[in-house]
Amino acid sequence: MEPLAQLQNNVHLLLQRIDELEQEVAALRQTNTEQREEVMQAHSELVETQTKYRKLLLAHAMIGGEEDRQKAKNQLTGMIAQIDHALELLKQ
Repeated sequence: MEPLAQLQNNVHLLLQRIDELEQEVAALRQTNTEQREEVMQAHSELVETQTKYRKLLLAHAMIGGEEDRQKAKNQLTGMIAQIDHALELLKQ
């Protein structure tokens, strides 16, 4: 009878451990979800900041020296050329 009691005790301990591990997995999944959301939010903020930075660079180039103005003009010319090319592709 002793081995049967020991087996029952081991099964009981294993079931308790399974419950503990399931709770831990659930908590880790929740943490994972929260951290993913934080990363996505941080990414969105980074993209927004990068956009603002580019706008500031362009604005600075517009009010900056002649070299900066020429650089900005070249960038705008390139963008216009890309738009023109895209319009030509759409016409085809």
